[in-house]
Amino acid sequence: MKIQQIKKWSAMIGALVLASALMLGCSSAGNSPEAQQQAKNRQFMAQINQTMDDLNEKLDSFNDAVAAGDLVNMRTQADSAFKVLDSLDAIEAPEGLEDVKQDYVDGSDELESALNAYIDLYTEINSATEEAPFDWSSYDSRMADIKSSYDDGISKLQAGDEAAANKE
Repeated sequence: MKIQQIKKWSAMIGALVLASALMLGCSSAGNSPEAQQQAKNRQFMAQINQTMDDLNEKLDSFNDAVAAGDLVNMRTQADSAFKVLDSLDAIEAPEGLEDVKQDYVDGSDELESALNAYIDLYTEINSATEEAPFDWSSYDSRMADIKSSYDDGISKLQAGDEAAANKE
């Protein structure tokens, strides 16, 4: 899944932030405005990385529920993932990283939309009856829309990672 890519990007960003911090720490005074800004940037990225790790755990649980065909657990796990995604809004971006935060927020909104659409589709399929059958002619296009929304969300998260790396 693309979530593995998020983990790789998050690990890379974390390593870049740590390397930058070490180089900055060796070359400048600890209380300079630049050092303070770097500390804020590191703290922000650490919070983002932790949030992405938490999201990955929640999405793994969602995937397990999908594999089991457990609609109730799907909703529970999706709601749990949504709480993690919503926590991105609460993270305060330091000056100069507002656009990075916005990429993460936009990506999380898109992922939330994709997960909701998937659950809606799965619910419609499961609740279909002979009297009210599911319209299978719409299935492929709806799945394509869900995948597109999911991929857009992942792309926006990656854009946030890349923007953060370029700010270093």
